[in-house]
Amino acid sequence: MNMLKVGDKVPDFISKDQDGTIIKLSDYAGTKLIIFFYPRANTPGCTAEACNLRDNYSELKAQGYELLGVSEDSSKKQSNFKNKYDLPFPLLADEDHTVINTFGVWGPKKFMGREFDGLLRTTFIIDENGVIEKVVDKVKTKDHAAQILD
Repeated sequence: MNMLKVGDKVPDFISKDQDGTIIKLSDYAGTKLIIFFYPRANTPGCTAEACNLRDNYSELKAQGYELLGVSEDSSKKQSNFKNKYDLPFPLLADEDHTVINTFGVWGPKKFMGREFDGLLRTTFIIDENGVIEKVVDKVKTKDHAAQILD
């Protein structure tokens, strides 16, 4: 699977957020958008990443960005995660991998010596025209907003 890269136009996608609301890429036309993919809600790294983006949300908004978080968790898990940490942005419950496959962020991973396929922690910064202007594939979970704003 080929990951989208800088300069690629993101194909439109449709998914549901933590409340079952339909979200489409076209909803964000004319807006700068940050889409961050994380492996699993309520795990230490994903919580650190989401909370860092939450803590810097006003700065990201001031720069004109909207945010979307995406994992393969269920709507219920995403809703619990969003509420538990008071996250101010939608979390897509991409159980069928529609968005994950669109961006090409499923692939081989290593954890504690085991190799397996999983969701690759990756962030895409998309301009107002739906074109990727930056990809962060070495995410620093505790300092992610700084990576985006650099």
